[in-house]
Amino acid sequence: MKRWLVLFAVAGALNAGRAAAQTRAADSLRALLGADKRADTLRVRRLQALSGELMMEDVSRAIAVLEQGLALARRLPDPIGEGRALIRLGTLSRMQTDYAQARRYTQQALNLFARRADHRGLATAYLQLSFVENVQSNVAAALQAALHGLPHAEQAGDRMAQTRLQMAIASTYVQLGNYKEALTTLRRSLRQAQALGDKPVVATVYNLMGTTYQTQRHWAQALACFQRSAQLNRLLGDLPGVTSNEVSVSELYAQRGDLRRALVHGRRALATARTSHDAFNLPAAALALARAYLLAGRTDSALILARQGFALSQSARGDSKENLRNASDILAQAYARRGQFAEAYRYQRLWTAYRDSIAGEDTQRKTSALRYGYELDRKQDQITLLTQARQLQAQRAARQRLQLLGLLAGLLGTVLVAGLLGRNIYLKQRTNRALNAKNDQIARQRDHLDQALTRLKAAQSQLVQSEKMVALAALTAGVAHEIQNPLNFVNNFSEVSLELMAELEEEQRQPAPDGAVATGLLSDLKLNLGKIHQHGTRAAGIVKGMLDHAPADAGQRQAVDLNALARDYLRLAYHSLQTKYPNFTVARTFDLDPALGTLPAVPQELGRVLLNLFTNALYAVHEKAAALGPNAAYAPAVRVRTRRLGGYLELHVRDNGTGIPPLALEKIFDPFFTTKPPGEGTGLGLWLSYDIVTKSYGGTLAARSEAGAYSELMLTLPQSEQLGQAVNGNGHA
Repeated sequence: MKRWLVLFAVAGALNAGRAAAQTRAADSLRALLGADKRADTLRVRRLQALSGELMMEDVSRAIAVLEQGLALARRLPDPIGEGRALIRLGTLSRMQTDYAQARRYTQQALNLFARRADHRGLATAYLQLSFVENVQSNVAAALQAALHGLPHAEQAGDRMAQTRLQMAIASTYVQLGNYKEALTTLRRSLRQAQALGDKPVVATVYNLMGTTYQTQRHWAQALACFQRSAQLNRLLGDLPGVTSNEVSVSELYAQRGDLRRALVHGRRALATARTSHDAFNLPAAALALARAYLLAGRTDSALILARQGFALSQSARGDSKENLRNASDILAQAYARRGQFAEAYRYQRLWTAYRDSIAGEDTQRKTSALRYGYELDRKQDQITLLTQARQLQAQRAARQRLQLLGLLAGLLGTVLVAGLLGRNIYLKQRTNRALNAKNDQIARQRDHLDQALTRLKAAQSQLVQSEKMVALAALTAGVAHEIQNPLNFVNNFSEVSLELMAELEEEQRQPAPDGAVATGLLSDLKLNLGKIHQHGTRAAGIVKGMLDHAPADAGQRQAVDLNALARDYLRLAYHSLQTKYPNFTVARTFDLDPALGTLPAVPQELGRVLLNLFTNALYAVHEKAAALGPNAAYAPAVRVRTRRLGGYLELHVRDNGTGIPPLALEKIFDPFFTTKPPGEGTGLGLWLSYDIVTKSYGGTLAARSEAGAYSELMLTLPQSEQLGQAVNGNGHA
């Protein structure tokens, strides 16, 4: 699979299709630059245009001209010209496989666009960075860059950049084996690119769709996509794109066992890459032909080409993990066929290492966390908009209350006037009719005010209901998103397990079953069942956390000794930790106020809060100890302190563990937010504790931390039940 080759073809196609007039245009630009030597923005634009004309002819000369334009743009200064030069230099460096230089130019462009708050430029730079990371099979970094660029493209209204960023995201899905989401995203990108008339992206999307179908063994669909992509690349004059599709078709025929066609397309791809001096696609073309030779039994030819492909991939600045992985696989099989098992074993180990670095479990976790964080930020933005709307409604309600007070004040003044008239009624009988009319008017106004008050109460009731629905929507979205991930894993591994069972049954029906094959299938089946159990346990943990938050019998409040309760639940949390890690010890110290007194509480409810705080503290010190190693001079410690302050009791839990990053510190009391790795926490513990402390007792729960140094959680509870009810009733909790 060659997703990054296709991405490279996009960059090449952006400047293709002008070969016929290229020399004439370049000569014209050189003449203009020679005649007009003024150092201004026009010269910067002409240098950039000349670089574009030289790009398909001589990349090194194009880079030299573009660097002149960059230097002049910085002297003027010309930030627009500087940004364009940096982006194009990153593209040209990537074409020359100098990925470190491409990354430096792109990072400089990011810094420039960020200073200028240029969202369109930031979207383009993040797209470039995603291409650079993708071409080196750094899947997590490529996905992160694309996800960072997408909001900037949306804010700038740049539909073309949005389409290309979605295509980059889909490419990472293909590499991770998430074909369902990959195809969904690719189809959406294809529709958008066709609507915009962006033919290079259409060609690239067809290639990626072909790779996805090929991986799923849908041969006819894959071949049709590759042919459409190749046809568009020929129309655009994009030879690297044509070569990439020839490589894809050769690999497809090799997988189907049609070795004659595989050899034809492999030779054609290699010849095109060599003729066009395409250093980027040359290793992949050599490896595609080598695999066809290997399947055809021509081991010596396969070895020669595979060694060339391996050497070319290693010599590329920044290496290509995907080419190195494929070359290692071919060399391992070829040496094994020749009986050179030492060499075969060496390349087999290299193949395993490159495979895990591209789409291993760690990469899967990182990309899942990135996708979850991106979706969570999007939902947080929606919640912020709803909150702003609710604040606007509150302001409108306040204005209505002021208007009502004004009307009431006017009504009171009218009543006073009526009283004065009543005292003088005998003296001013001629005014009786006017006074009666005034009283009727006042009555009508009172009726109108009563109706307005009724409507205001109804509006307030609707506002409260809207707030409840917003909270319910946020909670439901969190639950659905959290449970969806483990359920997806359970479904995927279940499907694979069913396929393994079918293969095992087929093997058992053979006249002479192969015991080694059956053992391997059973081993894979056992591994899949373990994964299913792991993610099922994760989903069960989420459900258990929700059940813990469900309303239960609150029990009766009684006088509780907070000092004794803290000792008991720290001992319980520590015992639970030692059950998992018997040899791990933590220094526990208490600084308890002997005159603390008691407070009215339900012991089990308050104990649940303390258990959550202590469990998090012990987890933090254990994680830090594990990260530092057994030889580090680190002494895990948890300190509990209580004191009495006015009518409140305070409890502080401090640990010297991993600490909490500043950005995460703002969200630790949000539902389903956790700093623990996936599968180790549900994000409900601190949220549940915060809910109990603030809503049930009218207290406070806050946190402070320094990443890598310490974390401290501060719990404040009113000592009087009446005080807690008053605070909670006034909305301060």
